[in-house]
Amino acid sequence: MPLDHEAGKRMLQLITSRYDQREWRKKIEKTLSLPATGVSDDVQRAIFLYLKHGLKAYKSRRADPDSWIVGGYATKEVVERVKFNPAEVGATVAKEDVAGLGVDPGQDVDTAWWDEMLVTWFEEPEAEAIESEGAEESQPAADSKVKSTEA
Repeated sequence: MPLDHEAGKRMLQLITSRYDQREWRKKIEKTLSLPATGVSDDVQRAIFLYLKHGLKAYKSRRADPDSWIVGGYATKEVVERVKFNPAEVGATVAKEDVAGLGVDPGQDVDTAWWDEMLVTWFEEPEAEAIESEGAEESQPAADSKVKSTEA
């Protein structure tokens, strides 16, 4: 189950506000390496992809793994550019969508929150929910068989 709107907003605020704090850099890099499918809101997913591509540091295309520029002037420039012109992300992105970028998400966003966010990012719906949906779908078919034998 991907991040909901509020968790996605906090994740984007974390990436764009704490990049100069050394203890958060590796966590931000890890977050940027995650697939975009973990963000459910389309606008937030577009902003995440913009940040992911905007902070990409190209070293060697052959041997070096992907890495990101986290911290310093380059990160600040990417964040300020999207706040100034949200249309760089996409035509549907408005100033209100990017207004929270660069704003610290608060004291409750700590390492424990970040760990829970990672779990939520990759969490799949429980097997019970899938099985119950499957049972509901097969039940109407059983009802139609009963009706056809009665006729």
